[in-house]
Amino acid sequence: MRAFSRSMAKDDSSDGLRRVTVSMGEDTFQALDRLVNERGFDSRSQAISEMIHQQSAEHLGKIGTEVMAGTLTLIYDESKSSLLRDLSRVCRSHLSEVISSQHILLEDDHVLEVLLMQGPARTLRGIANELVTCKGVKSAHLTLTPHLLPPLHAARNVR
Repeated sequence: MRAFSRSMAKDDSSDGLRRVTVSMGEDTFQALDRLVNERGFDSRSQAISEMIHQQSAEHLGKIGTEVMAGTLTLIYDESKSSLLRDLSRVCRSHLSEVISSQHILLEDDHVLEVLLMQGPARTLRGIANELVTCKGVKSAHLTLTPHLLPPLHAARNVR
C-alpha cells in the first residue's frame, strides 16, 4: 500500500471544497449513476461525499471513544412478560445517553421503538447490546453520526 502524501491532497480552492479523481470499473460506475438517479442526488460528487461521510461515521463509531449522536431502532414483542420492565431498566440506567424514545404499535403485539441517544460510541453500542439481549427483542439497529445535538439545557447568565 502506498502512503498518501499531503502534497497529493492540496487544492487551492477558496470555497472549502477539495477535488479528487476516482477511477472505477464500468459496473461500479453504472451502479453509481443508478444510485445518483434513484436517490435524487444533484451529482456524483454529492453521492460519493455522502457515502464517505457515512463510512467515516461508522468507522468512528467502531473506535468507541468518539462522542456521537444516533438512533437505535428496536423491534420487540411486548407480550413477553418482563420485557417492558427490562427495557425501561436499561434506559433508566443510561439517562444521560438515552435522550428520548418513540414507539409505534405494530401488528401481533409487536412494537417498533426508536431511541435517540448521544454519548461515547462505545457506551451507545453497549446500550444497544443490553437492549437487544432482552428476551422478546427481535432486532436492533444502531445508526451513529458524529454530528451532535445542541445542549438541551444551555447555561444562562441569570441576573
